[in-house]
Amino acid sequence: MTQHHPDSHSLMEYSAGNLSDPHALCIRLHLDQCPHCRSRVDMLDSLGAVMMEQQTSVDVSEGMFDRILDTIDQQPEAAPTPKKPVGNPLERLLGSDINTLPWKRQLADVSVLDITHLFPSQPEQVVLQKLTAGGKAPAHTHRGSETTIVLQGAFSDHKGVFKQWDFVVLDQSDEHKPVALEGDDCITLSVLSAPVKLTGTFTRLLNPFIR
Repeated sequence: MTQHHPDSHSLMEYSAGNLSDPHALCIRLHLDQCPHCRSRVDMLDSLGAVMMEQQTSVDVSEGMFDRILDTIDQQPEAAPTPKKPVGNPLERLLGSDINTLPWKRQLADVSVLDITHLFPSQPEQVVLQKLTAGGKAPAHTHRGSETTIVLQGAFSDHKGVFKQWDFVVLDQSDEHKPVALEGDDCITLSVLSAPVKLTGTFTRLLNPFIR
């Protein structure tokens, strides 16, 4: 079961169709595996449909949606509906299983695949990253925001352990050094508004070459 979820504002923006395609994809991948967040979005969709049908002009604050979502959270959670093995939206977009992609080794334990070209009208960088099982990524911070969803395996950092389908958002205030758990390679999908900034003693020299 997923432990780290998109926040209320992100779910509200997803329901309203206001997110960029890469960010919407990250949330969609999470929703496909998380009945908790799926029920919240279903309620937001229903509320939006009623408002449009009644052509109601209402000042809906984020606090109002938070109260609605809190009410949903207090209700018993329905059992997840079994899913057919048809492949997730990312693999359909890639036309390939994530383990068979042409990964590019970037550092000792880190391989990447930039898929920004699949979102030509979007300003963000969209990157798949693979961290070898038990491997460590270099310490880094962010020049902007980074939205990440775990597609396979798991990693740990200063915020905790993030397993498959967990969702995390980082910004300039976060400096971390992800470590992949043993077992499977950790594969993530990240959407970045700006390049990362390496902070390690030696890896800082690579900053000019990191997009």
